[in-house]
Amino acid sequence: MTHQKFAPLAIRRSVLPTHWDLMALLLVVGAIVLVAYGARVTTAPLSALDVAPLSLDPANLPIYALRTILRMLLAIVFSLVFTFVYAAVAAKSRRAEMVLIPTLDILQSVPILGFLTFTVTFFLNLFPGSVLGAELASVFAIFTSQAWNMTFSMYQSMRNQPKDLEEATQSFHLSGWQRFWRLDVPFAMPGLVWNTMMSMSGGWFFVVASEAITVGNTTVTLPGIGSYVALAIKQQNIMAVFYAVVAMLGVIILYDQLLFRPLVAWADKFRFETTTSGVAPTSWMLDLFRQARVTRLLTAPLQWIARQVWNLRLPKLPKNGSTANSVAISRVTDWIGIAVIVMAAAWAAYISIDYLRANLGWSDVATATLYGFVTLLRVIVLMAIATVVWVPIGVWIGLRPKLAEKVQPLAQFLAAFPANIAFPVFVVAIVHFSLNANIWLSPLMILGTQWYILFNVIAGASAFPSDLKEAARSFHIKGWRWWFKVILPGIFPYYITGAITASGGSWNASIVAEVASWGDTQLTTPGLGSYIANATTNGDFPRVVLGIVVMCTFVTLFNRLVWRPLYAFGERRLRLG
Repeated sequence: MTHQKFAPLAIRRSVLPTHWDLMALLLVVGAIVLVAYGARVTTAPLSALDVAPLSLDPANLPIYALRTILRMLLAIVFSLVFTFVYAAVAAKSRRAEMVLIPTLDILQSVPILGFLTFTVTFFLNLFPGSVLGAELASVFAIFTSQAWNMTFSMYQSMRNQPKDLEEATQSFHLSGWQRFWRLDVPFAMPGLVWNTMMSMSGGWFFVVASEAITVGNTTVTLPGIGSYVALAIKQQNIMAVFYAVVAMLGVIILYDQLLFRPLVAWADKFRFETTTSGVAPTSWMLDLFRQARVTRLLTAPLQWIARQVWNLRLPKLPKNGSTANSVAISRVTDWIGIAVIVMAAAWAAYISIDYLRANLGWSDVATATLYGFVTLLRVIVLMAIATVVWVPIGVWIGLRPKLAEKVQPLAQFLAAFPANIAFPVFVVAIVHFSLNANIWLSPLMILGTQWYILFNVIAGASAFPSDLKEAARSFHIKGWRWWFKVILPGIFPYYITGAITASGGSWNASIVAEVASWGDTQLTTPGLGSYIANATTNGDFPRVVLGIVVMCTFVTLFNRLVWRPLYAFGERRLRLG
């Protein structure tokens, strides 16, 4: 009788919303309002930017921060879609890989100013008289600072999958589509989440250039933290720079708590190991959505659709190897493909040389090449220093999940810290102490890109199987032997992925690091970055093209001669399983 008396009360309590439901519902409504606001401001006329010019009043920073984060989130969504498609095709098709990976090296090496130079006019003409064109130009610029790192991470994970997992998918007769969602994406998820965080933070590094766009006589200033920083530097307003840093820190903490920490905790279940991990990362946000019934109700239709899509038996993606009926046909196909690539490259080279020859001489080519070697020397020295410093720190953090949780927002903030904000300190110090700008401006190149190494090493150490760590302890492997026999081979593919991206990012960063300004004081150091930056400011498109071509050549050759052989070594000799 007692159970019957209180049963209706229990049922009533079970259907009434809990505090978890209310909190989850508020977050969902907030996300919807955010999207609606973004849609409204992007459809405004372009003249609205002149009606309400940028102001350094800190009261405007919340709105500016909101618009910046909308651009960065949209760019990260596009980057994720690009990553899934591009990395999957490159990893599964040998012929596609021959074209796509070198192309990715080139895309990574093209500086953001190179993209802005030729895309701003395109997007503005695509949506004439609308803010949408300028917003898309900014989003595309941020996309180019995010996508390549994520794609390399996904590609590296798909190429280094354990053999037993691949054999399991064959035993279950999974189609290429099913294998992608049940093996490729889950196995890549831990590293991809960390690299997505790095890409999000890396986007901040170039957000100043993407929101305050100046190409020749075309100037577009979009409301945002980046353009706020650019105006503060121009007016030498140190308090405004401080307000921007505080706003940026607040935004990073918000999306760390609401987005990335839940993703890290969720992605922990995809770790590849035969024993459970010691301490699993946690997230109050993930716990909230797991306990809220409203979340299950809202996501149930999406989950059903996702299951139907993932279970489709689409044709398998082409395997990494010959797909022809005979070796002879395969070789002929390879030669045809190579011939097409060579002809396309020759045609592109002819067009570029013809364009440059009409406007420049061989002395300009020699000058740009010499500047390229100067910047190359800086990149090599800075990469060596960053490796020695951040690999041990990344391993130490990655092997301690609780510590990684605490360090995560700090690392994101440091990675997001734009070099432009450090310009006042560097410029004032160099001028005051009469320092050599050729040396002391160089650290600005690695300031935003060294974190690619740190984040990838943390991801590698976090994903390192617990059973291998237990085996090392059982055999009493310690000290230097543990570093060289256990952990460094385990994180090597992750380090190479981070190093490739950090190297390309350092070349990109040279454009803003080799020309530093604070008010009317400007310091310039010789290098390819300053060559491109000055040509872009002057609207000298032939020299912009020449600088980009030289930079792409240097980065591609360095990747082909140094990073790719190391990548192949890690894939061949240090693969798990």
